[in-house]
Amino acid sequence: MQCLGMPVPRDRDEPVRLTRIYTRGGDKGETSLGDGSRASKLDSRIGAFGTVDELNSTLGVCLAGECPEELMMPLRRIQNELFDLGADLSVPFEIEGRLRVTQPMVDDLEALCDRFNDDLPELRSFVLPGGTQAAAQLHVARTVCRRAEREALVAAGEHATNPLVVVYLNRLSDLLFILSRFANAAANVAEPLWKPGGER
Repeated sequence: MQCLGMPVPRDRDEPVRLTRIYTRGGDKGETSLGDGSRASKLDSRIGAFGTVDELNSTLGVCLAGECPEELMMPLRRIQNELFDLGADLSVPFEIEGRLRVTQPMVDDLEALCDRFNDDLPELRSFVLPGGTQAAAQLHVARTVCRRAEREALVAAGEHATNPLVVVYLNRLSDLLFILSRFANAAANVAEPLWKPGGER
């Protein structure tokens, strides 16, 4: 039995325990990094993992909608990995023993690219975002992922960051493009193709 007033120990799979959401600590435009140091909310690292959070949210919208069953588990795993990636960006790279993006994570994305691309028809034009709702949402996620990659590159130019962060985001954007095509194919919906000047 837990004594009153004594904190309950955290489980291994319980990374944080939030008892209060607002802290007032960021009211002057600063926030805490993962190592406890303070940084401006305009710091490029904050911008990068903020956009990664936005990307994660767009995947959540896709999962909450009419997402093909085959994509559910990979996208949920990627959502968790994006939290890992944000944690990586939030701790200076010179600090050892912290959660980092790894090469096997990138390799897994490449394996997913190959798996879902195998049965797709050859592309003969650029794909316009659209088709099914899931495909359109995955295209939104892809464009947010590209922005997160650019912001991670800015952060890497100003701070020591894990180089695999950018590699992961680059590969993820490729995968999201493939998954958007897969979502249309799974629903037997023709993907919209670019016809240069064709709509004028």
